[in-house]
Amino acid sequence: MTTAPKKVVLAYSGGLDTSIILKWLQVEFGCEVITFTADLGQGEELEPARTKALAMGIKPENIFIDDLREEFVRDFVFPMFRANAVYEGVYLLGTSIARPLISKRQIEIADQMGADAVCHGATGKGNDQVRFELGYYGLNPDIKVIAPWRDWDFKSRTDLINFAEQHGIEIATDKRGDAPFSVDANLLHSSSEGKVLEDPAEAAPEFVHMRTIAPEDAPDTPEIITIGFEKGDACAINGEAMSPATLLTDLNAYGRKHGIGRLDLLENRFVGMKSRGIYETPGGTILLEAHRGMEQITLDRGAGHLKDELMPRYAELIYNGFWWSPEREMLQAAIDHSQRFVSGEVKLKLYKGGIHLIGRSSPYSLYREDIVTFEDDHGAYDQKDAEGFIKLNALRLRILAGRDRKFGKNS
Repeated sequence: MTTAPKKVVLAYSGGLDTSIILKWLQVEFGCEVITFTADLGQGEELEPARTKALAMGIKPENIFIDDLREEFVRDFVFPMFRANAVYEGVYLLGTSIARPLISKRQIEIADQMGADAVCHGATGKGNDQVRFELGYYGLNPDIKVIAPWRDWDFKSRTDLINFAEQHGIEIATDKRGDAPFSVDANLLHSSSEGKVLEDPAEAAPEFVHMRTIAPEDAPDTPEIITIGFEKGDACAINGEAMSPATLLTDLNAYGRKHGIGRLDLLENRFVGMKSRGIYETPGGTILLEAHRGMEQITLDRGAGHLKDELMPRYAELIYNGFWWSPEREMLQAAIDHSQRFVSGEVKLKLYKGGIHLIGRSSPYSLYREDIVTFEDDHGAYDQKDAEGFIKLNALRLRILAGRDRKFGKNS
């Protein structure tokens, strides 16, 4: 950074690391700091962040604590689930999808408050630094970005603790040593990594899991629920209409109760290394199964198969931080177009970590019982038509087989 910032919007959790960053900004640059704390449904009390910021000299008007739960689910989680997006076949992108919203709100506050810089607390080893900064630049190409973990001179956790003690920053007793693992959480998921999880050959300790009970401890009786959809988005559970965030909260409760949504993944980070994460996405795992069930009955084969081909590319864009890119927006337009008739109701059975799709219905159903039945279809489908269909599709195979029989397949 060639010139020191005058006013910085800091993504501030109120925890030790971002409190150290806050003080470091004040000491290093002598700049005015604005704190922004996002409530994305992480399940923590956020008002202490205000108290801590005030104690560190932040003006009351420079403290933003925003409840973004509805926007998060409505404008980020739901569009992603319309695509059935999973990274590397299994990861439901819970951390990835939160970053563009945080970036967006930081830029909005920077514009509102006349700040010339934004700051995040992501390390130089992970994906989040990329996601935050691609978001910043995708919304304001001229913004200054401060990434303390890449810039400061601290070499160890001890250095950070010493800095905190020198400046009177409160340190919880368990922060004086290494934390057992690192946690990120929001309404969609929780993510745990590092320390006790760094050996991929060792099973994750049960205490790591915070969003679900163990499947073997789940109820011995299955539970059946219905999820209603409107144009690809879930809108009701058991016939009760709900807002996006409320619906996902309720699905999380079902998932927690039945031990649904655990994932142990050794993934490929965008920056090049492999890392091991323990993810819990209880409500999202239920939602994905339900959405795919809704598409089974309402989506044409060609559209459905094309969606499945596009999905890995879409998921990779989100994982790598390209939510605000034109290619993600192009894919979203195609995906959203496919969802016009993805409306109706799906019935699911939840049981000991499993989700079993047991029924689906829609006023826009493409399923025709009169065509598919084994009974008399009264002329709805002429089976004799299949002969010509098969012969035309077999034409090139017959020609190839004729040559192979005459000359030998490997000649």
